[in-house]
Amino acid sequence: MTEKIYELSADVDLISLFGSFDHNIKLVEKNTSTQILNRGDHLKICGEEANVEKSFKIMSNLVSLLEHGEGLNDQNILYVISMVNEGTDDQMHTLSEGTVCISAKGKAVKAKTLGQKKYIEAIKKNTITFGIGPAGTGKTYLAVASAVTAFRNKEVSRIILTRPAIEAGERLGFLPGDLQSKVDPYLRPLYDAMYDMLGAEGYQKYYEKGMIEVAPLAYMRGRTLDDAFIILDEAQNTTPEQMKMFLTRIGFGSRAIVTGDVTQIDLPRETKSGLKESMKILKNIEDIAFCMFTDKDVVRHPLVQKIIKAYAKYEDNKENIEKRKQNR
Repeated sequence: MTEKIYELSADVDLISLFGSFDHNIKLVEKNTSTQILNRGDHLKICGEEANVEKSFKIMSNLVSLLEHGEGLNDQNILYVISMVNEGTDDQMHTLSEGTVCISAKGKAVKAKTLGQKKYIEAIKKNTITFGIGPAGTGKTYLAVASAVTAFRNKEVSRIILTRPAIEAGERLGFLPGDLQSKVDPYLRPLYDAMYDMLGAEGYQKYYEKGMIEVAPLAYMRGRTLDDAFIILDEAQNTTPEQMKMFLTRIGFGSRAIVTGDVTQIDLPRETKSGLKESMKILKNIEDIAFCMFTDKDVVRHPLVQKIIKAYAKYEDNKENIEKRKQNR
């Protein structure tokens, strides 16, 4: 049994550090097999030596997050634990460096994981950035935040948001109202992110002036998009022809972000995904970046990580069974 003392500075908010009913501390104890005792001006960490060292590092990083104005929750506590386990916690400080955007409510939008940090850096450096990974990794939200920042800084004169949810417009006629009313349900995640960044009134003002455009992918054909920040969401549901069409719309002074999840393709089984094909075709082209997210980058409820892992395991097993059947 080993004991180690973690000294607490006077300005550490113990209520935020410990959480309601010591929830945060109990989460660390559970994941490190240690006991953490509060002694007022310090913590006493008890357990096996290796576990105590991990617990000490975890507490140090959690205190650092609080000092940088970040709140503690299950998601970021578990992320810190995973980084300590992998020996990459020395990069934790980079997450608090730099703000992507300031929301309409004055909240700073920052990277919450190393995967998100690399994604943001890629967006700044490249004309076209692909953000590929499971749900809840912040692909779309950070894309919109980056677009709004570029727009506010006058790097672009407009923002264009599009999704391939309605292919060739064949489903539009089944919904009531004008084009905007028909498209709205399919583009709701993009709207939600826009409202967060600009506020409902700010969004409406720019939309009416034509500085923000929201349209289904089919309506991009034949256009050249200059001086714009373009976001293609749910790109796994594009056909190869649609993806090529979209990528060749980009004009001078424009930047584009393509987001998608190759595990959630809704296309007919015999139809290839334009996103999957583009990953093979464009992987070595300069000024195009591919950022791959994993379940560790999920910033929603921790249960989402477990769901993604379970589905990935199921799909792998299913694929292996099908391969064995084909080889017989």
